[in-house]
Amino acid sequence: MSTAHRTSRRRLAAATATAGALALVVGCGGGDDSATGGGTKDGKVTITMGMYGVMGFEETGLLEQYEKENPNVDIKAEIAGDEQTYYTALQTRLAGGKGLKDIQGIEIGRAKEVVDTQADKFVDFAGVSGTDHFLPWKQSQITTSDGRVLGLGTDIGPMAICYRKDYFEKAGLPTDREAVAKLWQGDWKKYVEVGRGFKKDFKGGDVAYMDAASGLFNAMVYGHSEQYYNAKGDLVFDENPAVKEAWNLAADAAEGDLSAKLRQFQPGWDPGLANGTFATAVCPAWMLGHIGEKAGPANKGKWDVAKAPKGANWGGSFLGVVKQSPVQEEAKKLVAWLTAPEQQAHLFKKQGSVPSSQKALEAPEVKNVTSEYFNNAPIGQIFGAAAREIPAKQVLGRKDGTIKDTFSQGLVLVEQGTARDKAWQTTAERIEKAVG
Repeated sequence: MSTAHRTSRRRLAAATATAGALALVVGCGGGDDSATGGGTKDGKVTITMGMYGVMGFEETGLLEQYEKENPNVDIKAEIAGDEQTYYTALQTRLAGGKGLKDIQGIEIGRAKEVVDTQADKFVDFAGVSGTDHFLPWKQSQITTSDGRVLGLGTDIGPMAICYRKDYFEKAGLPTDREAVAKLWQGDWKKYVEVGRGFKKDFKGGDVAYMDAASGLFNAMVYGHSEQYYNAKGDLVFDENPAVKEAWNLAADAAEGDLSAKLRQFQPGWDPGLANGTFATAVCPAWMLGHIGEKAGPANKGKWDVAKAPKGANWGGSFLGVVKQSPVQEEAKKLVAWLTAPEQQAHLFKKQGSVPSSQKALEAPEVKNVTSEYFNNAPIGQIFGAAAREIPAKQVLGRKDGTIKDTFSQGLVLVEQGTARDKAWQTTAERIEKAVG
């Protein structure tokens, strides 16, 4: 697998992967993978960060701002385009104790595994001043049973539907975001029904209704407190009716040829955005920045945002500091600053990353945010309302991220013509093997 990557504009190259092997390409310090991270030299503190996707700290200028406000600090950010590749590399480095950055990003689907199996590798944030502003359920996801807090929350992932206004018009559908939301209000089945009408009536070339059946599946599953595991930690994906319902509706969409047969964030998806090969995407708030960047200036104003059929939380991240870091205190200070309400509000205004800070969510500057790229959609109102619909209890499992990826692969099988029952069986076998 190869990863698209975004290199820090200032100093450091990104991680890349080839089939069966991971190689780290480092643009400073001679590329010594045994190095743990930064350090202090001649009064200058160097802090290294390992991140993935578009977390926004580099892209929106926050790291540069911190350096200006703290002239003795030099931040080196390494950003992998694909979280799955990033996490595989992180697991290898945690196990070997080599190549770790001072600060490491942790995706929500990996949080439970980190808490259960890697807690001794991360610094405790419990009691750190100024970190009591987060949504309670957010910080509980990264807290051990004995109260150690292994990181601080960045964003959360309330859901919406991103859609192409111009394509809806060519299919004879409403284009106003409130009217669009009413088309599928309260039921994901209605979203699929709209897709059948779109496929029948669209006049304008070879355009799919949705990007991926897996996006629909994820949105439905994450609307429930209990997903792949129960509160006891038992694997229950094959018994949970919510998972089965999501699988069958996503399979309906796949078999109805409603998707572009793409996997989000995998090869082909970014060109699909740039070339306009699909009309809708289930989009958690953090995805807006990626869509805007990859769809590009040519599609500005063509995309809009409408309320999803039901509330759900898909995604979100944390920043943790590894115990091996020689600059632990400086790294903790940077993490606390990056996740403070003011910086979370900045990230939302710049790229749509909904704050996990309750204080930031309540701020007028967040509530009033609009997205110029998405036809001036009032994303502060849309995603703020969606955040209030997220189930208050979020049961995480040790291999949530792996299971999500495996279900996505299984739905690709359906999109490619495999019978849904056979694809389910294959997916279940892969999950059992992966978590066993």
